[in-house]
Amino acid sequence: MRRIALATSESYPTLTADDRLLIEPLARLGIQATPAVWTDLSYDWASCAMVVIRSCWDYHLRIAEFLRWIDSLQTLGIQLWNSSAIVRWNSNKSYLRELETKGISIVPTLWFEPGPRISLANELRRVEWQQAVVKPRISATAHRTKLIRVDQAEEAQSLFDELREGPGVMVQKFMEPIVREGEWSLMFFGGEFSHAVLKTPKAGDFRVQHDFGGHERLARAPGLAMQAAEKAVRAAGETLYARADGVMDGGEFRLMELELIEPALFLGESPGAAETLAAAIAGR
Repeated sequence: MRRIALATSESYPTLTADDRLLIEPLARLGIQATPAVWTDLSYDWASCAMVVIRSCWDYHLRIAEFLRWIDSLQTLGIQLWNSSAIVRWNSNKSYLRELETKGISIVPTLWFEPGPRISLANELRRVEWQQAVVKPRISATAHRTKLIRVDQAEEAQSLFDELREGPGVMVQKFMEPIVREGEWSLMFFGGEFSHAVLKTPKAGDFRVQHDFGGHERLARAPGLAMQAAEKAVRAAGETLYARADGVMDGGEFRLMELELIEPALFLGESPGAAETLAAAIAGR
């Protein structure tokens, strides 16, 4: 039986419940899949035919170490999915700028580089945004992400300054449809659409992640969302798995994130999804 590692983090040493759904369908295909903590220095990565990144949800807190680990797998000649090139590209949210140049509609975003002091409040007034989200370019699970109103921008100025001079900062227009209608996540396995979920925040919040009380349900994505998400996934290159997150805005799907490193894939929400991803893994 071939052996692969499903890479995870110290907080989820036996994988998340959702990722564990892969183990049985992989076994039926002759593949032994075992969890492996990516920071475990004693783990024998060379014994694996492949490493599939799953719930490495601390990678953004240890980005240099994470990328060195990716390099070490490449040096050992171990197949990694998604690929090291994809992971490096996707680890910094400036990839959204590149996708926009390829005709992908993204959430309106301001990009700021290090330099003389910039007034966040003045920038928001210039583009006439009443609310915006300040976030790091290297981040996950809404880490260091702050929603502000233009009249509260001074409260986020120190965070904005710190991020701009450090890991990089981006400021996105707050999309009201997230609160009213929810955020879409569309899953693709081997480049083909699998299923979609609609995520909604708890009352009084804007974050849709479970960590902040968000909920999700299996739903049929609008046709325009399907087309736009597929275009974004194809623009990224060859992927084993991909999750396109976005929001419908006036009849247009605007991409918020293209998750290609360690996205939750909501396998348990869609019957047959785990089997589909297992087959895609076996095909590699």
